[in-house]
Amino acid sequence: MALLERVSTLVRANLNDLIDKAEHPEKMIKQVILDMQNQLLQVKTQVAIAIADQHLLEKKQKENEDHVAEWMRKAELAVDKKEDDLARAALQRVESYRDLSEGFAQQVTDQKAQVENLKTALRQLEQKLAEAQAKADLLITQHRRARAVGKASDARMKPAGGNGSSANAFDRMKRKVASEAALSQAKSELAADDMEGRLAELEKQDRIEQLLAELKTKRGA
Repeated sequence: MALLERVSTLVRANLNDLIDKAEHPEKMIKQVILDMQNQLLQVKTQVAIAIADQHLLEKKQKENEDHVAEWMRKAELAVDKKEDDLARAALQRVESYRDLSEGFAQQVTDQKAQVENLKTALRQLEQKLAEAQAKADLLITQHRRARAVGKASDARMKPAGGNGSSANAFDRMKRKVASEAALSQAKSELAADDMEGRLAELEKQDRIEQLLAELKTKRGA
């Protein structure tokens, strides 16, 4: 599904790399977040549609299972009445509805898998969007600070006379250093955030394993 492919691309995207390569980092951040929000809305819509389709398929499966039981009762009645031809006709209906029921059962299975895929994509995208929004505030602040430092340096280093070339070169160097320092700081802070997230995930997995062990003990497994 094209939608899941687009979501997968957004989820895999490295926000730091995108910003490092962007000519206008703030615009890039805002565009990425906007793309994620748009895709999130589409995935939510698709999840709702997929669940509705699943319920419809389950209803069709149940209807055909009921037909199987109904025609089996008719076949049994015909046998009791020694009406073999009617019994055969009823059994043909039984087989027909049974085939339909099995077909719908397979569609239900496939649809459930599709629903789970969409739900997983939705959760991943929600998590990525929250991550991007948190990083965006930090990175935009760092970028603006670096730009402000550059402008301040421009004002201080602006030459009064004609010795502009060396002053301009020095000015460019200061701006570059300030920008790289700000981005390095941002990346360090983001790395710390990532580490905390990983530790939190390990704690969550440990709690799940503990709950599973308790449940197994309670059920005598």
